Amino acid sequence: MPNSLSDLQAALFAQLDRVIDPQLSKEDLETEIKRSEAVRDLADQITGSANTQLKAAKLYADHGKAVLPHLPQIGSASPREISE
Repeated sequence: MPNSLSDLQAALFAQLDRVIDPQLSKEDLETEIKRSEAVRDLADQITGSANTQLKAAKLYADHGKAVLPHLPQIGSASPREISE
C-alpha cells in the first residue's frame, strides 16, 4: 500500500505495466482500465493533498509563525504550543 509519493509513483508505474501488457485478453484489459481509473482518481486526491501541504509549508517559510493561525494544523504541534 503506498505511503509516500515515491510509493505512489511506483504503484502508478506498476499499474501502467499491467495496462500495457500485450498478453491481456480484451476482458482483462477492460478490468485493468477500470482499475486504472480508480487508481488515477485516488492518486489525484493524494497528490492534491500533498500540494496543499506544500503550499502551507511555503506560506510558513515565507511568513513564519504569524501565518499559523490562518492555516490548518501543520505537523504535530498545536497553534497554542507554537505561539508560546
